[in-house]
Amino acid sequence: MDYTPVLLIFVFHVLTGTGAPLEEEQIKSKVEEYTNLLIVRLSQNFQTPPMQTLRPPMKELGGLSSIVAVLEGYNDLISDSLENVTQIKTELSILTEYIHQWSVEHCNEQLTKPPEPEALRSLQKLKRFVHTVGIEALMRVKEYLNLLRRNLDHLDIC
Repeated sequence: MDYTPVLLIFVFHVLTGTGAPLEEEQIKSKVEEYTNLLIVRLSQNFQTPPMQTLRPPMKELGGLSSIVAVLEGYNDLISDSLENVTQIKTELSILTEYIHQWSVEHCNEQLTKPPEPEALRSLQKLKRFVHTVGIEALMRVKEYLNLLRRNLDHLDIC
């Protein structure tokens, strides 16, 4: 099923500010829905190479600003030249904007950009290896989305 029209309408409402204010349970439900959708798409389109594990494994999410920074960071590393990646990148951007919009509405103080996880920083240093970095970024974002899905309570942390 193609969700593109629905997602485009959603992005329009979020970016123009015409959407209704978000409630905590709504945001958790939507984030869970988007993470599930993205995990399924990533699983269908990109298989982890045999015998490959991600080191170091992701253990912590942090707060809203950290979640947004990590999702943006990995999305930036995913190469547009990889097959079947355009829709994933679009949906990841929508999820990131959705969480960012929630942080703007939910958090009273200005959020500072948190330090990026070591795994993301090390991939950013290797940007010149576009395909290799892009594939690892896809695997890492899938791992991060699984972590987010299991820890939706982190959406309350500014």
